[in-house]
Amino acid sequence: MSVLASEWLKVRSLRSTYLILGLSLCTVLLGLALAVMAANMYDTAPATQQPNARIADLEEVIVIVPQLCMGILGTLAITSEYVTGLIRTSLTVVPRRWPVLAAKSAVVGALGLIIGLLTVFGTYFVTRWVLGDRFSGAYTGAFVDRLPLLTAISLTVPTFALLGLGLGALFRSTAASIATLAGLVYVIPIIIGNIPEPWSERLGSVMIGALPRELTGDFITTSVYGSLLSPAAAAAVLVAYAAVPLLAAAWLVRRRDA
Repeated sequence: MSVLASEWLKVRSLRSTYLILGLSLCTVLLGLALAVMAANMYDTAPATQQPNARIADLEEVIVIVPQLCMGILGTLAITSEYVTGLIRTSLTVVPRRWPVLAAKSAVVGALGLIIGLLTVFGTYFVTRWVLGDRFSGAYTGAFVDRLPLLTAISLTVPTFALLGLGLGALFRSTAASIATLAGLVYVIPIIIGNIPEPWSERLGSVMIGALPRELTGDFITTSVYGSLLSPAAAAAVLVAYAAVPLLAAAWLVRRRDA
């Protein structure tokens, strides 16, 4: 518990933590702005076009912001110690070393989960409030029917936080870790989308963006990602995104100098 309390204090002492958390929560305002724009476009469209108007689920669109923010927070939680040299003190006080990484994972993962739930559910509720029955009632369905998907989307945020932490421990470089995170979100999906089938759908199915729909069994053909994984397989892939880099980092941190 003392190690956990120490890591919580370290995260709280970083000024960047509050900036990142604030930016993440501003995602709800972004969702609100997008919903208002969509409502205005719908209201000004000709009456003959309104029945055919459709809108993407905004909580899926904006989740990229808290994903990246929490991924960066996870990275800074470890790389800032390498920059300042504080990591030497931490590993000296805790000779077995791996409890330090485990405590950091608990703190960063908990923050990521809270932010994921607040931003995804917050965006859903403000969008539902603004849009009403527009877009053929896309946001008028029962909340309980959307709950599994909203929860699955929320879980990708702590996954990114733990992924950022694992990459930071592996690379010991803020720039390299953030570049890798950005590549997972922006670059790799674009590359995969231009690969000939069937590999485009196969690889697209294991991208983080595809996993929430696959977790809930909600397979759609209009997605830019694939939809080949079963819910159990999608859950395993989501866990692997966080666990594999962390396990590799735990192995390395016990074998190399700080």
